[in-house]
Amino acid sequence: MARKNLIEISSSTSARPEPTALRDNRPIAGFVPQARNPAPVGGITKTLGNITEKVERANDLERQLAQGQIVVEIDPGLIDASFVEDRLEIDAVQLNELVEQIREHGQQVPILVRPHPQTKGRYQVAYGHRRLAAVKKLGIRVRAVVRELTDDQLVVSQGQENSARTNLSYIERALFALRLEQRGFTRDIIMAALGVDKAALSKMLIVTRQVPVSLITAIGVAPEIGRRRWLELGERLESVEPDLVLAELSADNSRPLSSDERFHLALAVASRRPVVTKAPAANSQISGVPVQFKKNASSATFVFDNKAAPGFDQFVQERLQDLFAEFQQNKGA
Repeated sequence: MARKNLIEISSSTSARPEPTALRDNRPIAGFVPQARNPAPVGGITKTLGNITEKVERANDLERQLAQGQIVVEIDPGLIDASFVEDRLEIDAVQLNELVEQIREHGQQVPILVRPHPQTKGRYQVAYGHRRLAAVKKLGIRVRAVVRELTDDQLVVSQGQENSARTNLSYIERALFALRLEQRGFTRDIIMAALGVDKAALSKMLIVTRQVPVSLITAIGVAPEIGRRRWLELGERLESVEPDLVLAELSADNSRPLSSDERFHLALAVASRRPVVTKAPAANSQISGVPVQFKKNASSATFVFDNKAAPGFDQFVQERLQDLFAEFQQNKGA
């Protein structure tokens, strides 16, 4: 019976309980632990995830700033000009027009700057000098793209932007090329900055060597004057002292002239024929006659000695008509 009962009990309890449930509810030293709340672990995970996301966003922002893919607003007072000038001057009328456009519509196009290579916390502009000047007049922050640039990259960006906007005159571009050459940039970099070939660059540099920078500055930007006229002025200056042209431009009556008009004045002065010093006249004494004869390429003169033969000059004068008639008659014979 006992064995049977044991078998029956075993049969009636054939369904085994879950071993994990028994393990989880088993008391240890009379203490039954409460079920763990997963919320704290999930909260920490979520917090860590947020921190990671913020770090990634910060790194991405820093990467975009380094690559110049994001526009920021900077105090204009922290931005210095490029180390190579590309303008003779900023036209006051055009600058005022740009100020009004930005005042009404905002700064639509950002400028390009790089962290200043010598001064921490400052910037150096690659292009956008006019926009920077306009924003300074308005007293607002300037919208800019910040990018790490080498000197080569800066001047190429500076030159290509100006070429694309076509707001530099020919002589300003030529001066830009000269300044780059003086700073030791290679011809390849200069050509890339200006978007010109070797022949065009050579002519730009010829102009800046024939026409002194002081004279170019006195003339100004000359926006309507192209390569051919500047080369012509350079050729004219080979036979005229440039200081004479500069003195003419410095006169009070030439100051109201526009830059293009000042160029034409300089070309006119340089085109004047140089004064030719006349050779001394050949003098000779007529044998036996108190008259000295002077002759040059265009005229002849008789000088009477009134002391040696008083009244002889009047005598000759009265007979000039007869002498001329005799000359004509002999000439026609």
